Amino acid sequence: MKNENRFQAGKNRMSLAADLFLKTVYYNVKIIFANKFIYFFGASFLFFVLIAVINLFSTTDSSSASVYYILLFPGLLMIFYPASFGIQNDEDAGMLEILFSIPNYRYKVWLVRLVMIYVIVSLIMLLFAALSSVALYRIEITEMVYQLMFPVFFFGSLAFLVSTMAKSGSGTAVIVIVIGIIFWISSGILSESEWNIFLNPFENPDSVSSGVWAELITLNRMYIAGAVVVMNLLALLNLQKRERFI
Repeated sequence: MKNENRFQAGKNRMSLAADLFLKTVYYNVKIIFANKFIYFFGASFLFFVLIAVINLFSTTDSSSASVYYILLFPGLLMIFYPASFGIQNDEDAGMLEILFSIPNYRYKVWLVRLVMIYVIVSLIMLLFAALSSVALYRIEITEMVYQLMFPVFFFGSLAFLVSTMAKSGSGTAVIVIVIGIIFWISSGILSESEWNIFLNPFENPDSVSSGVWAELITLNRMYIAGAVVVMNLLALLNLQKRERFI
């Protein structure tokens, strides 16, 4: 009888914990993706469908490299809003005062939210990649999404960092767009460099051997991953400046 009671008590605690977890996730997702995210998602999906249809009727054969570029913009578009306007959404929801009144709580909240943003965008990109594999060109879906997440996470982390320094989500958006344009223009000059944020790992130039290309891709991804970690840490440190937000 005691074992049964303990088992039931443990089961109840697990059920309560699961219910609390789901409610917490739902609440944070509601704040993170509030208001205009549906428009960004809709725009990214329409862009994906438009480019996919154009490629279907194009005389040029599709490839993994072309699919990478097709999926890159929707990924950047989807992560742009929650990363740039996350803090502003907290302000609009009247949550900043609560978050900043509890020491260190804001770090945990926004770190969890960043993870949630990355996970949700990754899942949506898996769906887009699966559709691309069926409609355009047979690809390794998980490998494609894995490679795409490096530039997507980079700009998501950049947007979050800028949002901790700028005074508004709109200001953050403008700054990130300008930086993104600069990176895109410079990608032509750095097309075969490990410093190219938009480096396409599926587009091996004829002038570079497969071994050198593989090493270049590895270095590029290491640099981007390091930059993502640094930018997120700096953003979390910037949250100490309470007067900037309240």
